[in-house]
Amino acid sequence: MSVGKVAALALALLRRPVLWPVAVRQAHRLASRGWWRRAPFVPFPDATYAGFRALTQYGDAEREPDVADVLVWLEWCREMEQGA
Repeated sequence: MSVGKVAALALALLRRPVLWPVAVRQAHRLASRGWWRRAPFVPFPDATYAGFRALTQYGDAEREPDVADVLVWLEWCREMEQGA
């Protein structure tokens, strides 16, 4: 994910504090093993997994997720955690 997309997502999340815990949990669940040992030292998902998800959602393994799509997904995760 590009720096610009990460910044845009962070800004969008700042406006939605109810999603903060969900975002942290999902980052922890999806982070590649040993992410803290490799630059940029951010818990991004494994590139193969991210490519698969992009391919299934957008039809292009190289496409970065839209910020709006990430927010919808986090809201869905929040609802599933609450048993909705």
